[in-house]
Amino acid sequence: MNSFLKTNKSYITYILILAVFTACFGFSFLINIIGNILLLILLIPLLLILIAFISFNSFKSQLNKCEKCGVISLGLNNNCINCGAELNKNDQQFDEPSKSTIEINAEEIK
Repeated sequence: MNSFLKTNKSYITYILILAVFTACFGFSFLINIIGNILLLILLIPLLLILIAFISFNSFKSQLNKCEKCGVISLGLNNNCINCGAELNKNDQQFDEPSKSTIEINAEEIK
C-alpha cells in the first residue's frame, strides 16, 4: 500500500483537490470549469485561424502584378521592379466615379 501511495502521489493530490472543490462549491461549479476549459481549447485555434486569414487577405490586397512582364511586387513601388512600367494600384479604380456609374433614362410605360 505504501508503494502505491508513492507512485500515485500526484493523482491522490488531484483527487483530494477535486473532492474539496466539489464539497465547497458544488458539482455544477466543477462542470462549468471543465466546460469553460474545453471551450477555450476549441475556440483558441479558431481565433488563430481567423487572425491568419485576415492578415493573409490584408497582405494579398497589397500585391500588384505588372501587366507587361507579370512580376508580382508588394504595393510599396509605383513602378515595376523588372521592366520599369507603371503599376496599376487597386484603389485607383475608384478615382473616377463616372466610369463606374450607370446612367439610366426614365421612360413612361403606357
